[in-house]
Amino acid sequence: MSWDPVWEKIFSERSSWGKYPPEELVRFIAQNYYQVQDRRAVKILEIGCGPGGGTSWYIAREGFTFSGIDGSQTAIDRARQRFLNNRLEGEFVCGSINTLPWGDETFDCVVDTACLQHNAEVDAEETIREVYRVMKIGGRHFSLTSKSNCWGDGTGVRVDETSYREVTEGPFSGTGIVRFATKESLLRLYEQFRELNFEYSIRSVGGCRHEIANWIVTCMK
Repeated sequence: MSWDPVWEKIFSERSSWGKYPPEELVRFIAQNYYQVQDRRAVKILEIGCGPGGGTSWYIAREGFTFSGIDGSQTAIDRARQRFLNNRLEGEFVCGSINTLPWGDETFDCVVDTACLQHNAEVDAEETIREVYRVMKIGGRHFSLTSKSNCWGDGTGVRVDETSYREVTEGPFSGTGIVRFATKESLLRLYEQFRELNFEYSIRSVGGCRHEIANWIVTCMK
């Protein structure tokens, strides 16, 4: 299962979502697409777009052609309303990220900001095959995803080598399945891509008592 119903509850109960995108995504978009003269010609898909938060808002505001998909109807309804309120153009679809409703080689870029991390290994593999399919030759993929040893890793009920359900600590507690990826697991996940690059970011919280760690994955088809 690539989407946990817990997210419908989360989106229904949260009245607001992050307005600004993560700096890692901004850096990726700026490095690869700011030099394009006609930004409307660049088609970008966000998987797990949620209620049109920072990533969706940023991509559309910068003038790129944006599409987003999420399993929560509440999130999609709020995303559409947010874009309407901000006079932004974008396409939002309620559906499963492991059966993307677009044709082969539709997008120049597919981005993920903390969506894939809420999928166990087998579901992440299905989704990445779909991501690869809908990307154009030469298209780029970006993923910001939780890293092994991040606060919360090892708590809850183990699902597979890297994934846990009902994580009891850290920023992902109460969010269904969380996959704390290792570099080895990411190499397997992205084996069909080229120019694969891994970086990571770590920040401390709680007076340096805990660390939140994320992988920054970039690659090309």
